[in-house]
Amino acid sequence: MTGSAAALAAMRAAYRDPDMVAATLRDRGARVIRTIGSDAPDALLRAAGFTPVRVAPPDLAETPRADALIGPATGRRRAHRLLEWLLDPRHAAVPILITRADSEQPQLFAALRELRRLGEGGPRRFAMLDLLHQPRDGSRRYNRSRLAQLGAWLVAEGGTLASDAAISAHAADEVRLRERVIAAQALRQAANPRLSGTDLLHIVGASSTLPIAETIAHLDTILADVPAPIACARRLWVTGSAPEDDRVYAELEQDDAVIVGETHDWGWNRFAAPPAASLDALADPRRRAPLAARMLAEVADRCVAEAHAAGADAIVALTLDADEVAPWLVRPLRARAGATPIEPWIRPEPEPDRALPAARPTPASRPARSRKLLQANADFGTYQREWFGAVRARVADGAKFAVVNANAPQEILRAFDLPFVVNQWWASIVAAKQQSQRYRGLLVEQGYPAEVEAYSTQALAAVFDTDMDQAPWGGLPRPDFVHAIASSDPTPAIYEAMAEASGAAGFVYERTVDPRTTIETRWWEVMPDDWDSALEPERIDLLVEELRAVIAQLEAATGQPFDTMRFRAILDLVNEQEGYYRATRDLIARTVPAPISIVDSMPATMVPQWHRGSVWARDAARAFHDEVVARAAAGQGVVAQEKVRLMWVGRGLWSDTAFYQRWEESHGAVFVWSMYLALAADGYIRHFDRGRDPLRSLAARFLTMGDELRMPSWAGPWHVHEAQTHQIDGALALADADPFVVRALVAAGVPVLELGVDNFGLQGDDLDRLHGRITAFIEGPASAYAARRFA
Repeated sequence: MTGSAAALAAMRAAYRDPDMVAATLRDRGARVIRTIGSDAPDALLRAAGFTPVRVAPPDLAETPRADALIGPATGRRRAHRLLEWLLDPRHAAVPILITRADSEQPQLFAALRELRRLGEGGPRRFAMLDLLHQPRDGSRRYNRSRLAQLGAWLVAEGGTLASDAAISAHAADEVRLRERVIAAQALRQAANPRLSGTDLLHIVGASSTLPIAETIAHLDTILADVPAPIACARRLWVTGSAPEDDRVYAELEQDDAVIVGETHDWGWNRFAAPPAASLDALADPRRRAPLAARMLAEVADRCVAEAHAAGADAIVALTLDADEVAPWLVRPLRARAGATPIEPWIRPEPEPDRALPAARPTPASRPARSRKLLQANADFGTYQREWFGAVRARVADGAKFAVVNANAPQEILRAFDLPFVVNQWWASIVAAKQQSQRYRGLLVEQGYPAEVEAYSTQALAAVFDTDMDQAPWGGLPRPDFVHAIASSDPTPAIYEAMAEASGAAGFVYERTVDPRTTIETRWWEVMPDDWDSALEPERIDLLVEELRAVIAQLEAATGQPFDTMRFRAILDLVNEQEGYYRATRDLIARTVPAPISIVDSMPATMVPQWHRGSVWARDAARAFHDEVVARAAAGQGVVAQEKVRLMWVGRGLWSDTAFYQRWEESHGAVFVWSMYLALAADGYIRHFDRGRDPLRSLAARFLTMGDELRMPSWAGPWHVHEAQTHQIDGALALADADPFVVRALVAAGVPVLELGVDNFGLQGDDLDRLHGRITAFIEGPASAYAARRFA
């Protein structure tokens, strides 16, 4: 074996088995830290005296420990494979750093935090690094604060202070490493390549696995003993999902193809920028920004330019392990590639057509429409249609218009009297008008992925809807602004596409996470009044800065100054509105028989919530409250003989709320709880008395939005509290329910039926098939629990 062959073999072994490398290094006396995330700051870790070794998701057919904790994997399996590694007792005492390179990794950290809180097994030494990647000054300041906190944790773990001088000293080695990786890349891109794409993948992976001196030594050997040319019949450039093993590259390089370059998170482009020589340089949001945080138009520009420069015959767009960002890159690539083919490459292969189902006739065995008990709901529906008609008329007269995600701060738009529509509300209208299948077709025709967060892409599809005879409610106006929080990996890509297609100005707020290992779990008691002590100031500061940037954007576009008095009045109205919801929720919880079910509470909550901060919404919440009070005072229940009280965990079946009423008359079973009223009651109130800044109170409202439902340590205790206060006899959980919620309910003794389905497109025969399972659950565990409660 030649010297270069031996060096390549050593790096291949390190790439494929980082656990072996970590064990060997520990035996040598090295202070090893394992890292999860492509943006881990290796330079800081080395400066603190640690040897970073990346964690690659193990190639496991089964993940029993992870399955037992969070349920079997459906679709994307990466998180399960990582969690299985984390729960392996062999890693319990190893320091582990998890970054926020994708939205799954904070969930992994939160799962470990919750296991620690519950006194169960798992790693004992772990930390979360919440690095942000929007190219903004605020994100850089936030990153610097988080890196300083990481430095303090490393010292507590036995390391040394990672000062700028220490980082700069280690940067010299990183400069040497970068020079050699660039030289190796030149061997791969030569007219007669001397290295394969798989070779470079191993080299890059080994650079985050082996000590830096060993990697440099191996590269020196390769550059001194240059391998012979390899057969190259086709030159490929790879982009999209970042492979975390080498099987994809090996398959692509069959038949004498060579991958001459890549644009993904684990490619040679990790070395494109010079090494960071200070904490501030490490805090640069652009540094090793993952695909999910980057403008895909810019990624496509760079990818196509580099592929052309390397003489690539084709660009392969990878979508691996149900990645939800990579599919959004295909369209901008095709728009820029010219004659260079763009070849989508999906693994595992997609299932047969997962198109949204066409509308099916409602079976005659159940009512076509749900029975509403509240007059308020009829009034709200009328108002909603009139309001949307007025929005369309204002836009037609020249008013600016916005589309925003449900978790974005809409109160700023209302302060400018700017008409807006919430993306998810529009999706519910599309579904109710049975236009989901047609809208899917519009997305496909335009080259967009139609199966990625389908519920969040309906406003994008509306941009291309020219059939006014079929357009729901006359169609969605073309927006001037589109705003969202980056709460999921594909959200920035969806809103970038929406901004490009409509010509709108976009703004995506950063999504920060709480990296503390101990947090307040009874948050519903603390947040309304003490949010400024319960939440970290770094997170509030950043969102306030972003809110001010949006205010400046709107002032420039509308020519109007931000009215602070109007804004304060809006926040007062929101707090008052949510206060009525809290009183209504508490009344339903303690009243037997329940005066209403979720068939009434869901629309009675959500329609006014879309108008949160308006006088009408406050008055609507009060009317809802007063009508429920009257029913409770009169002893009017949903059914005459209430026997079982049920909880619905997950998104509502908005397409068929009559489903919830199937067991009322036959079994006396009433669905008394859903997340909609409960979250309105507990998740929104933020008082800003005692001289506090109302803008900070708004930031505090949106920082936690979504955590209440799906973040371990937040969601579980709250759902148990709600089940206990509502006297719940059984909970039915959709597939999107947080697994720790299910575990917490079961641990509290509440019977749970896991349905294993989601709510989008679920109707007709699907619901009929669930009927028998739910009936058995009501007649069995739920009724038995109710009997004990009554006893």
